[in-house]
Amino acid sequence: MLTYRNIINYMGQPTSIAPLVVFRIVFGLLMLFSTIRYVWMGWVDTQLVDPLLHFSYYGFDWVQPLGRLGMYTVFAIMAFACLGITLGLFYRISAIIFFLCFTYVELIDITYYLNHYYFVSIVAFLFILVPANRFFSLDVKRKPELSLSQVPRWMILIFKLQIAIVYIYAGLAKINYDWLIKALPLSIWLPAKTGIPIIGPIFQYKFTAYLFSWIGMFFDTFIVFGLLYKKTRWLAYVAVIIFHTLTGLLFQIGVFPIVMIFAVTIFFSPSFHERLIKTIGGLFSDTTISFNADHQFKKQSLRVHYSLTYFLVLFFLFQIIFPWRYILYPGNIFWTEEGYRFSWRVMLMEKAGTATFFVKDGENGREGSVINHQFLNSHQEKQMAMQPDLILQFAHNLEEHFKSEGMKNPIVRAEVLVTLNARPAKLLIDPSIDLTTIKDTWGHKKWLTTYRAE
Repeated sequence: MLTYRNIINYMGQPTSIAPLVVFRIVFGLLMLFSTIRYVWMGWVDTQLVDPLLHFSYYGFDWVQPLGRLGMYTVFAIMAFACLGITLGLFYRISAIIFFLCFTYVELIDITYYLNHYYFVSIVAFLFILVPANRFFSLDVKRKPELSLSQVPRWMILIFKLQIAIVYIYAGLAKINYDWLIKALPLSIWLPAKTGIPIIGPIFQYKFTAYLFSWIGMFFDTFIVFGLLYKKTRWLAYVAVIIFHTLTGLLFQIGVFPIVMIFAVTIFFSPSFHERLIKTIGGLFSDTTISFNADHQFKKQSLRVHYSLTYFLVLFFLFQIIFPWRYILYPGNIFWTEEGYRFSWRVMLMEKAGTATFFVKDGENGREGSVINHQFLNSHQEKQMAMQPDLILQFAHNLEEHFKSEGMKNPIVRAEVLVTLNARPAKLLIDPSIDLTTIKDTWGHKKWLTTYRAE
């Protein structure tokens, strides 16, 4: 009989630390690569330093960039933290620093939100809670008494559970009319990829979009179960490689495919990871690697404290429940985007908009239109023009700007036309509404129009 005590006992059983160690190394290296890539591509300047204003997450408007020197310093610190995680050097401090720096950068501008940034922040946070440096690390070289070859099972399972949430929710989100019945938005995107060598010609057919849509839904929903089952694990992993390689080639989604290809290796057996660690150690002539009983897990020393148990339960309850918040809002989630972020909805729609803002002097009644790119870069303008909360933010930014220019009681309204999955453009909001009178909240945005697909 499955009871709370049985679950706790199962979670506390000792298991090899090897999967945790390999995941630590892989995660650290990938984040180091991602950090260097971000700097190399010039994004510190173009995304964080140069913009005149930034769109903040609700409740995080106090998070602001530090200026050019400050931001490059943050990225330098983050790179050293990645090295610390990879090498297991001052590991706990490195994990905390990386989590804080990465999440800080992520919070600066919501227009650059990506699901994989959210995933990285969560994984970085979970690494703070586990002793992934207690084997095959420089911390152990410094202090051999830290060495452990086993840890409680929950320290591995929390990462598996988080990865499972990402995949399964991405799959469930694809069970909708446009994705499965209309093959949207893939039927829009794939024909533009016919120039890809070898496989490109198949993208001209409508059937390909339907095939990829259904495969994508089944893959995301069920791939974790294939990874959990020993007899199907390698087949499932080949599917992971093929799937993420294809998505990486077809769409501009950064390092996310690489992150997931390597992250799911944590589902492999402890013996697989032990062999991998010994192989890596052999490359550096490290003959001291041993998973024998000399460094066994001591249950009393690493027992899960009740406070940590309750915290993890609450943490994962939040992860499981929060993506469902969209059902509390009326209307089409793709239109209103209420409950859309932080719910693992990956590339589910083709949405674009044009937003023209008008500012009227509340004193003399003179009105003029705004040139958006005088305030925003091209990416910010594109994202703002189709996301209601960002439209509202920009309206309030315009209000403050024109007040500072001496305008009395500026009135800001906007004519926003949005197209969803290539359907005819529709007004997102009533263009007569003074947006300065509206404050953003967690509640439903009643000032949005109702979307009806034609």
